[in-house]
Amino acid sequence: MNTTGQKFGGRKKGTPNKMTTELKESLQDIVNLEIQQLPTRLNELEAKDRILLLTKLLPYVLPKQSENLNIDKNNIEPLVFRVIDIDHKD
Repeated sequence: MNTTGQKFGGRKKGTPNKMTTELKESLQDIVNLEIQQLPTRLNELEAKDRILLLTKLLPYVLPKQSENLNIDKNNIEPLVFRVIDIDHKD
């Protein structure tokens, strides 16, 4: 074990790790491709799954609301979502 504090071999200080750089670039390409296909993939989902996914993505798009809002927490009505099937014909 080296206890001298000196570095022997390996990369020089400040030299980027080539494997890490290549991995990041590959992952960025995959993510970019998936983002481009997102509208098509969303349309393929059922309405409940689409809403679930969108609610999970919202924190990455909209900032969280401040906790300093003056809301009476004892007098809050539940939020109700209704899914309307516009393709359904009676």
